[in-house]
Amino acid sequence: MPEDWQRALAVVAHPDDLEYGAAAAIGRWTEAGREISYLLATRGEAGIDGVHPEDAARIREAEQRASAGVVGVKAVEFLDHRDGVVEEGPALRREIAAAIRRYRPELLITLSHHDTWGGTVWNTPDHRAVGRAALDAAGDAGNRWIFPELALDEGLEPWGGVRWVAVAGSPYPTHAVEVGDTDVERAVASLAEHQAYIRALTDQEPADYAREVVGRGLEIAARRFGDRPAVAFQLYPR
Repeated sequence: MPEDWQRALAVVAHPDDLEYGAAAAIGRWTEAGREISYLLATRGEAGIDGVHPEDAARIREAEQRASAGVVGVKAVEFLDHRDGVVEEGPALRREIAAAIRRYRPELLITLSHHDTWGGTVWNTPDHRAVGRAALDAAGDAGNRWIFPELALDEGLEPWGGVRWVAVAGSPYPTHAVEVGDTDVERAVASLAEHQAYIRALTDQEPADYAREVVGRGLEIAARRFGDRPAVAFQLYPR
């Protein structure tokens, strides 16, 4: 993975999307002094069966903020799209482009936009919509004549400084970030902060579940990248 950058923005659909794959790399990067911010399209309010969406939104936002803090991320922003029915299109691209102009990242991180996670495991509509919109918005943010109101009305001047888009969870990884024991422990603790969500999924304790899930992802990446624990990305240079 490229190392000559200082700021990154991670754009995903739901609370926990980053914790299921990218958190170990994010923790490693923040520990090295890099600045990373999160932008989430939804509050994940449709994610806990038996909990009303208004209550689930509050719970999951709080869990996401706590989870981000574990890996050194301070800025967490939500766009208030409805969980489960995020629509790809100009409106979403505009919001992501505005955030890119605000945060001015060199690296944009998102979750897989592909139809499947590999094989026959179907990806969800929100992941596909947000991932594709993020890839498009990386270019929109630098073009003065796409969404010109961002500069005219909101004072957000074009930012063409996104040099790469890194897609986590892609079935077609091209690059990887090697991670150590401390990075792994932080990633496990970060995912375990999503306690209400995890308890709705499984009878396992959140920490045990998180260790199993994070470990599995690192092992899969290691098989592709030199048998060393790693977080894999599909990298799109810009």
